[in-house]
Amino acid sequence: MSETGKEEELSEEDELKASSAPLLDHLVELRSRLIVSAVAFAGCFAVCFAFSIPLYDFLVVPFERAVTAAGVEPKLYFAPLEFFFTRVKLAALGGIALAFPVVAYEIYKFVAPGLYRRERAAAFPFLLAMPVLFTAGAALVYFVLMPFVMRFAVGMEQNPAETGGVAIELLTRVGDYLSLMTTLIMAFGFAFQLPVFLTLLARTGLITSQFLVRNRRVAIVVIFIIAAFLTPPDPISQLILGACVIGLYEISVLSVRLAEKKAKEAQEEPEEGSA
Repeated sequence: MSETGKEEELSEEDELKASSAPLLDHLVELRSRLIVSAVAFAGCFAVCFAFSIPLYDFLVVPFERAVTAAGVEPKLYFAPLEFFFTRVKLAALGGIALAFPVVAYEIYKFVAPGLYRRERAAAFPFLLAMPVLFTAGAALVYFVLMPFVMRFAVGMEQNPAETGGVAIELLTRVGDYLSLMTTLIMAFGFAFQLPVFLTLLARTGLITSQFLVRNRRVAIVVIFIIAAFLTPPDPISQLILGACVIGLYEISVLSVRLAEKKAKEAQEEPEEGSA
């Protein structure tokens, strides 16, 4: 190993020793980080509750467009206090989403002193990629999946004047619609974290790109089983989620190969310097 490599390794060891602290100090710091996170969530919750009705109106747009296109008047129904608790639930979810950058930053600042400099640099891109991928999954639900699901649901209505028999009408409740929307957003948002998760496993040496390629068929079966649990009981959303996750799996293979290439180059650099 070259002298420069040894000096860098020693400086990182000294940095870790300098950042070490007694257990009580860590607990005090953890408490302060939790307080900041809780205050951030409370503030974001209050803001989201104040704007909960416009937020709900925004989420209802796919339903409104699908019903209007079918020539039906858009209506949502609710039981006593149901809309109030729906607003509380929506504010809580919005508060978590808005406060996530603050919470992630507090977690990173708490964990960072125990990491090497190169490990902190490696973790930073993943912190940026997670909210971006989650937003991509949520956007897919809002702009593609929910309009399709609502058009499919409206198409199941039956008019006795045209078909005879009993009228079958879609009566959507505000709480049920929000639950469907948030379930799909959470399912797709977390499913889109697959490249980050597998790349982190590859960096720790638990998996390799050859392992992912060799077990691709097993992964496809597992993906569709998990999609059946994460999505509502309709085959359309299950197939869409499964197809998206399979595409993310292939992206993960490329990402793991890139991580392996960088790790190999990092191992070869000290050997070349010592030669």
